[in-house]
Amino acid sequence: MRLVFAGTPEPAVPSLRALLDSPRHEVVAVVTRPDAPAGRGRGLVRSPVGKLADEHGIEVLTPAKAGDPAFLDRLRELAPDACPVVAYGALLPQRTLDIPRHGWINLHFSLLPAWRGAAPVQAAVRAGDEITGASTFRIVRELDAGPVFGVVTEKVGPADTAGVLLDRLARSGARLLVSTMDGIADGTLVAVDQPGHGVTYAGKVTVDDARVHFSESAVAVDRLVRSVTPEPGAWAEFRGERFKLGPVSIVDENALPPGELRVERKRVLAGTGTQPVLLGEVQAQGKKRMAAADWARGTRIEPGERLT
Repeated sequence: MRLVFAGTPEPAVPSLRALLDSPRHEVVAVVTRPDAPAGRGRGLVRSPVGKLADEHGIEVLTPAKAGDPAFLDRLRELAPDACPVVAYGALLPQRTLDIPRHGWINLHFSLLPAWRGAAPVQAAVRAGDEITGASTFRIVRELDAGPVFGVVTEKVGPADTAGVLLDRLARSGARLLVSTMDGIADGTLVAVDQPGHGVTYAGKVTVDDARVHFSESAVAVDRLVRSVTPEPGAWAEFRGERFKLGPVSIVDENALPPGELRVERKRVLAGTGTQPVLLGEVQAQGKKRMAAADWARGTRIEPGERLT
């Protein structure tokens, strides 16, 4: 099939690469978000998907909006059979959805109808889901509500961060997306409507959402920190300044007051609403990321001081 691929961030790259490697499909163009300022110089930088397309000499379309008339005209000229989508990052109006004859086929990183929305992997980790996965579905006007072509499941490990889990799903999801395109081309794959029950939503995670509240249980603290690693990154305050936290470990120790620090020779514990957690890597304001024990050796922590 003739395909126009839509995607923007790094997790979309494995899918584009898999489609480029497929002998059954031709990626005739890529749609991605416009180049954005990044780095210290704030120069414009191509998205990861756009960079891969450039390397393969594929036309890159960067409309400000997916309904722009010039973009729609070019899409009609390209005459794609289908438009696979992975984390494109913009809404697709109906006039855009109507152009390819097989529609726009989205790879979403959850087992739909669970965790529709912008941050399904973070939501699954924070909720303590033991199993998650990825789904391919036809995009309709309602958010992530279209009929499903296929799914792949993935176990959520007890130490998985959202970043680690998303990397695995990006790879397994890429294989699912290719097999979905194959099935659509063959006419052997039929999309099935999502059930009306079990619908949950995963909104975009903000920096405020990533603040750790040590009054919660150790399990909740652990899940929150892993769910926002690497982005936007867990944090609390220490001595009135923002203090970044990497993944923690739950330890079977006597309780400490929430947030209170206990510094030992090779480890640093912080109290929660239940048992303490062992701090992993931390980053104090203006400092480099380092092991918590190394940070504590250079910081005179008074008895009773805590993370808030």
